[in-house]
Amino acid sequence: MSAEAFLPRFSDPKDIDTFVEMLSQFESGAITSEQFRAFRLLRGVYGQRQTDVQMMRVKIPFGRLFPAQLEALAQVGERFSRGFGHVTTRQNVQFHFIQMSDVETAMHVLDDAGLTTREACGNSVRTVTACEVASVCDGAAFDVTPYAEALTRMFLRHPLSSSLPRKFKIAFSGCGDDCAMGAINDIGFVARVEGGERGFKVLAAGGLSTSPQAAIVLHEFVRAGEISRVAESIVRMFHALGNRDNKARARLKYVLRKLGEPAFRAAYQTQRDAVDAEALAEIVEAPQPAVSPAPPVIEAGPRAAGYLAWKASATFAQKQAGFSAVYVRLPLGDVTSVQLRALAAIASRFGDGSVRLSIDQNLVVPWVDSRSLPALHRELAALDLAALDRGTARDVTSCPGAETCNLAVTGSRSLARAIADRVGEDDARSLAAFADTTIKISGCPNSCGQHHVADLGFHGAAKTNNGITVPMYQLHLGGGIDEHGARFGRQVVKIIARRVPDAVVGLLRLFESDHAENETPATFFHRVDPKRVVAALASVLGPPTAGDESDIGQTSGFHVAIGAGECAA
Repeated sequence: MSAEAFLPRFSDPKDIDTFVEMLSQFESGAITSEQFRAFRLLRGVYGQRQTDVQMMRVKIPFGRLFPAQLEALAQVGERFSRGFGHVTTRQNVQFHFIQMSDVETAMHVLDDAGLTTREACGNSVRTVTACEVASVCDGAAFDVTPYAEALTRMFLRHPLSSSLPRKFKIAFSGCGDDCAMGAINDIGFVARVEGGERGFKVLAAGGLSTSPQAAIVLHEFVRAGEISRVAESIVRMFHALGNRDNKARARLKYVLRKLGEPAFRAAYQTQRDAVDAEALAEIVEAPQPAVSPAPPVIEAGPRAAGYLAWKASATFAQKQAGFSAVYVRLPLGDVTSVQLRALAAIASRFGDGSVRLSIDQNLVVPWVDSRSLPALHRELAALDLAALDRGTARDVTSCPGAETCNLAVTGSRSLARAIADRVGEDDARSLAAFADTTIKISGCPNSCGQHHVADLGFHGAAKTNNGITVPMYQLHLGGGIDEHGARFGRQVVKIIARRVPDAVVGLLRLFESDHAENETPATFFHRVDPKRVVAALASVLGPPTAGDESDIGQTSGFHVAIGAGECAA
């Protein structure tokens, strides 16, 4: 069966029936608003800053989508939301400004394509993420997709999955570089092969938010078949030991901090012994569709303008000879309903019928015959999907920010757009650090934009000066994730929001002037003296002047309007 004809089902219509029943009970007063809130979060329906509208998050396991699913997302976007969806750092798609009265219909549209919102939010095992190119990347030990799918199915509607003390995140990386960022997940599985046998290095208890924690190495190697037992044991441990009295201290990382590493390992082993004694089945790879790439699309005549630059920026040769994987950069992680439909057709005409979302809020079309690249470029360009500079300082990761989030202080999306525009100007594009610098933004300290693990990370803040509140961003410098684990950026200085784009260019120029031979931006920003950074940014660090009292994208004064968030409800 080809990928185009393959449609995995993660949804269950009974979930929708239950949602409708609970909504009816809430509206009749049979259950309280708090009871309904806890329930709807587990069904992926999340309140936003604006009253009487919802955010709905669609669970996209390991980011894989097929044409019928892209069509379903397109329908939800145009019928119930703003005409576009937003790709998240967990490879999900979420829609904002949805009326509660439309949620049931939207869920049915998704269910028809096998998609679910179940356990996409709330205190549950969230979407299992995975390297989007592990099946085609020459550096991957093996394709982690079948294992990510098997664990997804194991925990979806699992008896414990909807009753955890707090959210729980799992990631699969295909290579030792930990490309899926397992080091900041509750469990990270990093593929490796020992003695000819597939297996995983297991990381545990990582996390970000306001108090980041690098995961510990729980196992250097476990056989691939054992990972279900590993995961079951850790989830059981978290269910038993997680803090149910203080949601702000309820993630697995706080269990590690409270117990200490030796006792944490002992608690895990106790659960593992119980799991093994129950003789739970070892995991079996989830069946995958046979890869059936489309025949080449040979374009006659000259290539479209910009083709060579696009090819260099957006494609890489797969380990399978003659094929390329094509990245589509999605500025701000947004993709319109028109684009979603077109991508469904593109995946079938040029690839194997599938696309993969990435944790950096972009999208991949795999299995493109390399001879088809000129024709594919022309189609993507017509859809405004041939943006250059993926993986550069222009490819900024951002949370939704104050545009919709109750907890956000600042408009992180507006800043991301402003940075991308500023570093796209000629004076910044020519700088050596432009090509390899990662930038991530959060609208508050909670790190939904993963600002802790970027070369240049920013989180929203505010400062009152002479009675005027000014939007600011805290600079986190030199974070990242690699084969050695997670390192978290150092907090260096706060910068007025409107000055951050120029500050980014100043930091790129600092690298240009001060980096050692062959030194990467990641290494440089991790080791550079903060005092040197402050000195280099002196021109943007002065007191606020006229106009600084407004956030980027605003014309009126800045107001901190933090509401009650539902992240830990």
